[in-house]
Amino acid sequence: MNMTTIHTPKIVSHEAWLAARRALLLKEKALTKQREALTTERSEMPWERVEKEYAFDGPKGRVTLAELFDGRSQLIIYHFMFGPGWGEGCVGCSFLCDGIDGALPHLHAHDVSLVVVARAPLAEFAPFKERMGWKFPWVSAHGSDFNYDYHVSFTPEQMASGRVIYNFAEGPAEIDELSGSSTFVRNAEGEIFHTYSAYARGDEQLLTAYHYLEMTPKGRNEPGPRGNLSDWVRHHDRYDAGGTVAPTGRYVPAEESAPAACGCGAA
Repeated sequence: MNMTTIHTPKIVSHEAWLAARRALLLKEKALTKQREALTTERSEMPWERVEKEYAFDGPKGRVTLAELFDGRSQLIIYHFMFGPGWGEGCVGCSFLCDGIDGALPHLHAHDVSLVVVARAPLAEFAPFKERMGWKFPWVSAHGSDFNYDYHVSFTPEQMASGRVIYNFAEGPAEIDELSGSSTFVRNAEGEIFHTYSAYARGDEQLLTAYHYLEMTPKGRNEPGPRGNLSDWVRHHDRYDAGGTVAPTGRYVPAEESAPAACGCGAA
């Protein structure tokens, strides 16, 4: 349990507290208006046609990208960091995915499907999904170009070059699996378009627990050496087990060591 000291500001009267809260409220309202304007601008982004015929492995067999819409016109895909041979998923991605199941009925009622995609074979991540108790749809892009085309997985050749494209910019090739989210729309003629993608800290808006933490005096409370969620987040069944998080986002048991930070949401 994280028991770091709470920063204690000056203690004031109710009237002084109310004045401070009203002053902060003005800033919060300004930020809300700014976020609304940004959301509108995001919704007006141009679309690009998806030309490839992507297919994935699901619990009931092969499914196409079109079938992932499940009869709805909009689709959100979360790119989960789970490479072949990992055995279990990225800690940061798991932190995010813990908040999906409760949102699904509401998304479905609003013409949106949400599917998680990983590059590991289905048989490798299915036991982990069961262990985590998740119900959301999760399919495998193993053997497909999908993860590579959306710049969340990188080939051995790309890693060997020392440079990869991630978050719309070229940077050092440090991790061969990274996270992100992509949004698609399907029109009445069955054409599919890519409308939006977000990577690194662009996905923080999906981290439900962070929004609760930011209401508290300690806030995110990440004063560790890396200053991000890898300092404290663990799989939700491992908070009493110690351990650390490796650069790949993978959990490392307490008896081993894990320098550096999780790549999921840390950039």
